[in-house]
Amino acid sequence: MRLELFINFDGNCREAVEFYANVFKSTIMNFQTYSDAPAQHGYTVPEADKNRVMYAGINIGDRTIMFSDAPANNGFVRGNNICPTLSISNKEELTRVYNELIDGGQVYMELQPTFFSELFAMVEDKFGVIWQLTA
Repeated sequence: MRLELFINFDGNCREAVEFYANVFKSTIMNFQTYSDAPAQHGYTVPEADKNRVMYAGINIGDRTIMFSDAPANNGFVRGNNICPTLSISNKEELTRVYNELIDGGQVYMELQPTFFSELFAMVEDKFGVIWQLTA
């Protein structure tokens, strides 16, 4: 099990990740915009999101910090833009953690396969913490 942070921005992620990479003397990894994502089940990326950053990462010490722009219509709130990301390779354990976190919480994305992970989910627990879970 590995815990990392995911920091979301409102259209200025490219500028932010370049800033942090410079501050922490790190290299930007896996930079992708929403338009770089493969088509999935007929979903079309809205025009307002095409140039927004879907993913970028940098290493700070021995941790990877991940960055993205929230979709334009997401209702981004500055100050509530950091979410813990938990990577669990054991799918049974991932499913257990998912089920416990959603008890009294809210599911933003069901636990499911994606193009970037065998399983992925995004949930808000009963305390208002938004978690990303990945296998």
